[in-house]
Amino acid sequence: MNVDEVLKMADALVFAKTGQHLDDLQQAIARGTLQGKKYSEIAQEKHCNESYVRDVGAKLWQTLSEELGEEVKKSNFRSTIQRWQIDHVTNFAQDVVAISSFNTCGQARQPPDIPNQNPENQVTSNPQQSPTFHHDLSEMPKLGNFYNRTAELELLKTLILTEKAQILTITGMIGMEKTALGIKLVEEIKHEFEYVIWRSLETCPTVAQLQNNLTEIFAEGDNQTSRLPLMKYLQNHRCLIILDDINYLFRRGELAGHYQPKSEDYRSLFKQIKERSHQSCFILMGWEYPREIAQIKHPNTHNLILRGLDTASAHQIIAQQGLEPEANGSRFIDYYQGNPLWLKTVANFMVELGLTVSELLANQPFLLPQDLQDILQQPLAYLSEPEKQLLSLLAKEDEAIALVKLLEIAPMPSADLLNTLQSLSRRCWLEKTDRLYRMSPVLRQYLG
Repeated sequence: MNVDEVLKMADALVFAKTGQHLDDLQQAIARGTLQGKKYSEIAQEKHCNESYVRDVGAKLWQTLSEELGEEVKKSNFRSTIQRWQIDHVTNFAQDVVAISSFNTCGQARQPPDIPNQNPENQVTSNPQQSPTFHHDLSEMPKLGNFYNRTAELELLKTLILTEKAQILTITGMIGMEKTALGIKLVEEIKHEFEYVIWRSLETCPTVAQLQNNLTEIFAEGDNQTSRLPLMKYLQNHRCLIILDDINYLFRRGELAGHYQPKSEDYRSLFKQIKERSHQSCFILMGWEYPREIAQIKHPNTHNLILRGLDTASAHQIIAQQGLEPEANGSRFIDYYQGNPLWLKTVANFMVELGLTVSELLANQPFLLPQDLQDILQQPLAYLSEPEKQLLSLLAKEDEAIALVKLLEIAPMPSADLLNTLQSLSRRCWLEKTDRLYRMSPVLRQYLG
């Protein structure tokens, strides 16, 4: 494994443990370690105190140690990652052999008798157990450019295929390309499931309408004249159901997670899927996720919040829009949070006007074109008045703000403030680190 391959593997392991990618200093420590550099050299390159670099390095090795289940330190970093990678591939190969030899009922399974058969309709030769693939992806959008979400993709595949998660939510601010990640995930794992169905909830179908649609597909696949309850199909078959645009189920002008009147029955549906025993998985994608999933941690449920892309992928987006990347463009990327849609929108605007990144960096505040304002207006329309009030207050703060200070300056009772903070965090308008709340520069400019 070369340096970049080891770094990618370390990044994926850290993300799986913490939900965060390696930051710039962690990357520098990992890369410098692989290149045989001392902490003092890394500190000099990053203009940091050596003791601080040592502390960050120690925490990085500890995180990797916890994830790998063995001690990782500066001296064995490369060898440990390489050994884990080899073991991982070996175990995966063994799993493939086991899966190809046995089905879920423990019966031997042979390769299909019919050559060149379409895998979408592949049937095994076992006369007693002959599952057919039924993939209804008619509502799944076409995947365009897919940028580096390797760590997120691997985490989702592990949760679904290894840990057998029953509900996964993929959330994030508008523009983070949640749908693109979902499409890529489906393309890579769809043949692990008998049924794969993608549905958009933008038209707000009722639970009854959704269940009728799903059970109709299941009944046709089972050649049944009468339909069973949805849960029976989820128990009898390995199903992957993707519900995109879930945010359209919720009310505007309320705190996060309040359903529209005709969507209230989704609450009991998601509760059933989470708590009942079955062998299927639901993936919910949108700006926010159901409160009944967020309220109580459950081993069968997981939430992935998408953050901005890495610098290399962001530069790729800029170049594809026709904007010449520049060496100092990382500040431009950071300002727009590495958000793919925001970067595309601003880069396209700059190309139309003939602006360069250097010219943009000389401008304060940065550009906020009308097209980007229209994009931000969509999730803004769902916020409650207390949320808008609190965001307006935070938009005046250049630095992250502590909860103690917020309690002092917010024009609302403490209980209301805490509920509002929780709602804004679930809707990804705020980020919380080390008990500090912050808004992105773009959102501050938009609301300021």
